[in-house]
Amino acid sequence: MIDLDEAGGVTVVRLAHGKVNALDLELLERLTATFAQLDVDSSRAVVLTGSGRAFSAGVDLWRIVDGGAAYLHAFLPALEAAFRAVFSIGKPVVAALNGHAIAGGAILAAACDHRVMAAGTIGVTELQVGVPFPATALEILANAYGGPQARRAILAADTLEPAAALTTGRVDELSLPDTLLETAKARARQLADRTTPDVFRLTKRQLQAPALHRMTPDPRVLRLWLRAAEDGRLRRYMTAVSSGRPRRG
Repeated sequence: MIDLDEAGGVTVVRLAHGKVNALDLELLERLTATFAQLDVDSSRAVVLTGSGRAFSAGVDLWRIVDGGAAYLHAFLPALEAAFRAVFSIGKPVVAALNGHAIAGGAILAAACDHRVMAAGTIGVTELQVGVPFPATALEILANAYGGPQARRAILAADTLEPAAALTTGRVDELSLPDTLLETAKARARQLADRTTPDVFRLTKRQLQAPALHRMTPDPRVLRLWLRAAEDGRLRRYMTAVSSGRPRRG
């Protein structure tokens, strides 16, 4: 589900969950626990990447369709907790985007301090799916992209290939696939070497403080997700995109 590899003070966290690393309850809980542990261990920095053809293609919507209200009541808090765990760890985190980073996958990437992209597309497609963003996701996107670019990305609900993603600020640099991981690890080390760990931690917290303060769960988000599951909207969406396209949301 998650593979860890440490070298030279940098821990690589690799999502290895199905064909497209779709976000389900179990993966989210493991991700939260992993980053909580990394926050207090001896690692100097972290690289978050995926396996196969995707970084993460987003929420596993079929699990929501099948699990119904009981699953959603557990899932949405776990989703916000995982986003926040990646965002708020007091160490440098670099996203190594080996493939598609869609919706929840794009938000995980935005939660990192630096994003390196080698392949695939990136975008937040929640409005296409017909579900709202949790407050945590909106704050992470605004923090990463800046308010105007985040607003454009959210309302466009589009996905961009690497060159366009770099131009619009969804990623910070591009890499060839063969050198992606080494580039990401080098950037993580550079961030860690820039100052002492305690100064980096405090500075990161100061920069994030306004966003963290606004990450208050909105009960309307759960109600609208429940409605989307119950009125058949999610099932219709997934049926329409099921021919060769990954589950995402």
